[in-house]
Amino acid sequence: MALIVQKYGGSSVADADRIKAVRDRIKQTVCAGNQVVVVVSAMGKTTDGLVALAESVSANHDQTLNEIAAKEREMDLLLVTGEQVTIALLSMALQAAGQPAIAMNGSQVRVVTEPNHTRARILYVEPDRIKAELALGKVVVIAGFQGVTLDPATGLPSSEITTLGRGGSDTSAVAIAAAIEADICEIYTDVPGILTTDPRIVPKAQMLTEITCDEMLELASLGAKVLHPRSVEIARNFGVRMCVRSSWLDDAGTVITSPRIGTGNLKSLEVNRFVETVSIDYDQVKIALLQIPDHPGIASQLFKSLADRGINVDLIIQAVQETEGVNDIAFTIPQNQLQLAEVVTRSLEIGASLVTVDSNVAKISIIGVGMIGRPGVAAQMFTSLAEAGINIQMISTSEIKISCVIAATDGENAIAAIQKAFDVKVRSHQACEINSENISDISPVRGVALDRNRARIAVQQVPDRPGMAAKILEQLVEHNISLDMIVQSQSDRDVNEIAFTVAIADLAKAETALKQYAKVLGYGEVSCDGDISKVSIVGANMIHQSGIAARMFSALADANINIEMIATSEIKVSCVVRDHQAEQALKVIHQEFNLSGDRAIEVPSALKK
Repeated sequence: MALIVQKYGGSSVADADRIKAVRDRIKQTVCAGNQVVVVVSAMGKTTDGLVALAESVSANHDQTLNEIAAKEREMDLLLVTGEQVTIALLSMALQAAGQPAIAMNGSQVRVVTEPNHTRARILYVEPDRIKAELALGKVVVIAGFQGVTLDPATGLPSSEITTLGRGGSDTSAVAIAAAIEADICEIYTDVPGILTTDPRIVPKAQMLTEITCDEMLELASLGAKVLHPRSVEIARNFGVRMCVRSSWLDDAGTVITSPRIGTGNLKSLEVNRFVETVSIDYDQVKIALLQIPDHPGIASQLFKSLADRGINVDLIIQAVQETEGVNDIAFTIPQNQLQLAEVVTRSLEIGASLVTVDSNVAKISIIGVGMIGRPGVAAQMFTSLAEAGINIQMISTSEIKISCVIAATDGENAIAAIQKAFDVKVRSHQACEINSENISDISPVRGVALDRNRARIAVQQVPDRPGMAAKILEQLVEHNISLDMIVQSQSDRDVNEIAFTVAIADLAKAETALKQYAKVLGYGEVSCDGDISKVSIVGANMIHQSGIAARMFSALADANINIEMIATSEIKVSCVVRDHQAEQALKVIHQEFNLSGDRAIEVPSALKK
């Protein structure tokens, strides 16, 4: 007998007929001799409707930070009603079919969270009542997406309701699976498994039978809507076996390989050790091309030329510039390829005002899970370097890694500072490996993700001195604003630009927080752009092949799509493009890497609306 957690999303329980279909699948699982815990979302578009209703009665004037915080509390009270409707209906449907069941909301289960409204993180789940109801032969139906805060005065769960943020039912399901030590957590969704891209945009997207946890973390954090990244973080930390399956079919789905990585402390499910290790690479040379014309094809021309000569590019940074119509691009390569790379770069006629080379650099990185969703981690890294008097020259981020380029002479001090800040060991890191006897048969790119729920903020004229990046991020940490793509430009002046992307819902709060501290911290204008999207490629096998980024850039150039920002990691390349070109960008990149299958993926009609 297995203990199984099943999670069903909103479209799977959108109406009475679909609830009955879910009931039948659950009952079939029980009849096979299993114990079942079910986690559900609100029905269909219920949450969207509640949000729209709230907006219709809320003040539309510019709100202070205190007013925003007050509204967030009331939003939590409103939004949890959606899931509570679903659990009651599904439990009644099971009971009517002769299957004992009980519905419980987040407070009844005791999903205990941090005291942050609209995006709380789970501290722990009390398993006792769940296990007691299972022992009575019941199916336990739990409301996803919600919990209650821990009272800091008593250290006990309070009555204050919180929500986990959109997509939080995935997080609830995996957290509960970890707490009750389930054999598997099955995520039922609208597609047959994890696909190479969104089938609503590319109907012949391929399904993957297996994907690594690191690849899934990157894809989930980049806007792939099948799984929430926080759910994958928990699975990775606690070794929860996951499978993504269709709510409509009996296909096997996609297995996510999640070797146990984290500390496994069930009292801190989502506030675990986010940083696992620190590494430093002295085999780096930085080349920067300054004031390049900002038009399609520049990045393609540069990196295709380097790839054609077999030059392995590591970090690539393209950031926002104060001067319109130009960009700076900086990248790092191995020391032994400097001479060839410099010849190739200087021979290109792409309009750069200056090409600079610096062989006295090192790349220091922290590696872990969920770091970008927690801006305090990056801020802590930057602060530790600043306190050691170490200046950051370049920044690049991913879901599992934050890297900074610094002077090589600062390497030992940087390692010591970060070890002290995070209490971690120094060791080399390699992303989760793909399990295959012949890795050359696996495509270097496993998925293409598009995130249209992003806005970009650029902080201009940031003084080029230790501590500035940390101080800027600290303003966002204070207001619980998550960042994903953080890029610091390369400049020949004594100022830099730092740009990052945030959820559109956080744009007003982030802009307000940063502008009010501009004079205090001494930086210049804070500019915002909500008309952008981020398109990314992900693949654990990318590190074994050169020229992958160049192929992506060339595909975009051939479609006359301009790249406005670039950030890379070992297994990911992300580009910011104009929103109106976002779907076209995804399609041409997916085609470039030959990721389409031989049949169209059926998407339920309700999802197409």
